[in-house]
Amino acid sequence: MRIASLPLAAAGALALLSLSACKNDSAAVSADKTQSPWPEVSWPLAQDPALEKRVTDLLAQMSVEEKVGQLVQGDIASITPEDVRKYRLGSILAGGNSDPDGRYDASPAEWLALADAFYEASMDTSGGGKAIPIIFGIDAVHGQSNIVGATLFPHNIGLGATRNPELMRRIGQITAVETRTTGMEWAFAPTVAVPQDDRWGRTYEGYSESPDVVASFAGAVVEGLQGKVGDPDFLDSSRVIVSVKHFLGDGGTTDGKDQGDTRISEAELARIHGAGYPPAVAAGAQSVMASFNSFNGEKMHGNRALLTDVLKGRMQFGGFIVGDWNGHGQITGCSNEDCPATINAGLDMAMAPDSWKGFYESTLAAVKAGTIPMERLDDAVARILRVKFRLGLFEAGKPSARALGGKFELLGAPEHRAVARQAVRESLVLLKNQGGVLPLDPRKTILVAGDGANDVGKQSGGWTLNWQGTGTKRSDYPNADTIFEGIQQQAQAAGGKAVLAVDGKYTQKPDVAVVVFGEDPYAEFQGDIAHLLYKPGNDSDLELIKRLKADGIPVVAVFISGRPLWVNREINASDAFVAAWLPGSEGAGIADVLLRKADGSVAHDFKGKLSFSWPRTANQYRNNVGQEGYDPLFAFDYGLTYADNGDLAPLPEESGVSGEQAASGVYFQRGEPAPGLSLSLQAGDGQPEKVTSVPAALDGGTLTVRGVDHQAQEDARRFVWSGAGNASAVVATDTAIDLSRESNGDVMLVMTLKADALPEGDIWLGVGCGENCAARVPLRDALAALPRGQWSRVGVPLKCFAAAGADVAKLDRLWRLETAAAADISLSRLALGAQNEADHIVQCPVK
Repeated sequence: MRIASLPLAAAGALALLSLSACKNDSAAVSADKTQSPWPEVSWPLAQDPALEKRVTDLLAQMSVEEKVGQLVQGDIASITPEDVRKYRLGSILAGGNSDPDGRYDASPAEWLALADAFYEASMDTSGGGKAIPIIFGIDAVHGQSNIVGATLFPHNIGLGATRNPELMRRIGQITAVETRTTGMEWAFAPTVAVPQDDRWGRTYEGYSESPDVVASFAGAVVEGLQGKVGDPDFLDSSRVIVSVKHFLGDGGTTDGKDQGDTRISEAELARIHGAGYPPAVAAGAQSVMASFNSFNGEKMHGNRALLTDVLKGRMQFGGFIVGDWNGHGQITGCSNEDCPATINAGLDMAMAPDSWKGFYESTLAAVKAGTIPMERLDDAVARILRVKFRLGLFEAGKPSARALGGKFELLGAPEHRAVARQAVRESLVLLKNQGGVLPLDPRKTILVAGDGANDVGKQSGGWTLNWQGTGTKRSDYPNADTIFEGIQQQAQAAGGKAVLAVDGKYTQKPDVAVVVFGEDPYAEFQGDIAHLLYKPGNDSDLELIKRLKADGIPVVAVFISGRPLWVNREINASDAFVAAWLPGSEGAGIADVLLRKADGSVAHDFKGKLSFSWPRTANQYRNNVGQEGYDPLFAFDYGLTYADNGDLAPLPEESGVSGEQAASGVYFQRGEPAPGLSLSLQAGDGQPEKVTSVPAALDGGTLTVRGVDHQAQEDARRFVWSGAGNASAVVATDTAIDLSRESNGDVMLVMTLKADALPEGDIWLGVGCGENCAARVPLRDALAALPRGQWSRVGVPLKCFAAAGADVAKLDRLWRLETAAAADISLSRLALGAQNEADHIVQCPVK
């Protein structure tokens, strides 16, 4: 393999790589039988005879049942310490919506107590078995972001704009410290995806579209979290193990579809999407997480050629491979509870969050039947045990008794926040500075407006206190500053004044306005979009900017987003435009750069450079530096400083999107079904009758629909069943929708509704998938629990419909509310959502 074919920025991090050409003896690994596209990597940890003896001795004493237990990871929402004690499981995790007692705002002490309970269960041998400490993993992806009070760093898309690997090293070290205080030893980070289609809802988890930037960061982040191999603090009590993810190709799926198929050549897979793994392995990464996506049709959780031959063989990876959330269940012939193929392919630990018991039992049976060879089982267990020994878990004691256990003063410590604030400053990218309006005079009156001005949750994005990052409140962030608060502090200190007015209204005309707006928080699934048009059909932010400008007020736009979006109109309307990405807890870092010092000098200049190219149109979502025909609006590496001429000619305001396309996952709102969907009434099992205007009714008046007010005039629909026969209200699509990936997690169908009169009998919520393919769940008990006559949000997990028999890969009826009894129910909005977006959650019926 030629050195020139590797990312140039990775040269330093790849010092331990051997890049000599070599013949690959596995045709399955490379289509080119004379040369592999994959670099060879030298695993940096020398053979340790004492460690190997401990592993060998313990393996020899373990029963088959204990060995299988080490391969299984359950989620804290579905497993108890008693389960760990009984089944001798090797690991637990806290998923994005899994918290002590199910509360996203559980205290750090409650997290630590939970960690203690699971550890003590794993070490309890009163019922037999060996004392093997459990390892606790968590998505600490931009700091220990699950815990109230933790330091929240910018998401990776912002960090990529800093071009500062040494800063990444420090961020990793702080994240490790804050993670250890609450009892976990394993961070599911770093993400080294190289997103190539900005419609992907996880784009912000990638440092850059450029494999060079990703490769330059990967080793530094690993060393920050784990320590540097050979140093005294490597994997000591202040460090955590990493899980480099997601192996492989998650950022390259067709159409940016989460968990989709990456259909490219193996050479492209290695050059682009594999760029972060050689430096991470060379830095001693202790675990790698397999990806949900497929590579040319083969699911990665079952891809032996890449998991075993490339990662463990060619790259000499000496840690263990963990799966992603029930990812093994997507392999052909597998289910969440039964998949020997994934272990045989090279997965060492299966993330079986809610399927752990079935997976344990089926894997044990497969080992006893010889389907999983004992040699493969022992290799997987040995890899896990080596990591636990290296981490010192066998001698560490319970989490609260370790060096950092319970030192909650380290969560959001001032010195940690200072590093996060530096990261915010260095991540900001200035796209426009007309007439040199920036930096601002802090002695003036500054109006701070927009829905992101005073909202830590919005500025922090997804994977913050919960999976989608929604539904939080200001008090959940005791160690944080909003963007307004940061501006206010510095303006007051200089003798000026900052005034908060989210709607932009004022009584005294300000000297300048800072308008903070952008994307609302989201994570995987819900973040996937159809194009890059910002808030299609909603011009409220643009209107706010234009209104202030019409009053003669200069406007500085601060744009919060997890990806570049088409915002030409907003850029044109503003005097200055700053891409702030998802800055996290340190809103004051934005004030540091926007405001001058009191003496008029520049406090901090802009340093950030685009790590993702900015789109010229809303359809320019595959827009990556180096590709053929590359023609962005703002190119990769663009970013103004105060020394530059920031004037920008008016940009074209034709988005390239024809007609208003539906927001992803929103099926009904403002009284209308989304484009491409329809609202119908249906008598019994008869043909649905589309509702083209309201009021409307079925013959005989069995079911009627009319307009009703919720937040605006007739922005909802009221359905009244007479009780004269079975009837349904239906939202359907002519083109079936695949919701299989959403059904794999905790995504819900969330209805904003009002129940004025409940039926005496049953009422059902169902979905459909063609002829003889439907499923429904009972809804009456959930509706009965609602306050009568008040609007509420009711969520039904999509996996309930899958469990009830629906083929969620081809749904054409997305919502069917059915009863034969008299009822009066109104619907305002119907959309996919996370658990915390629902006031009431319907439990899946027990079979």
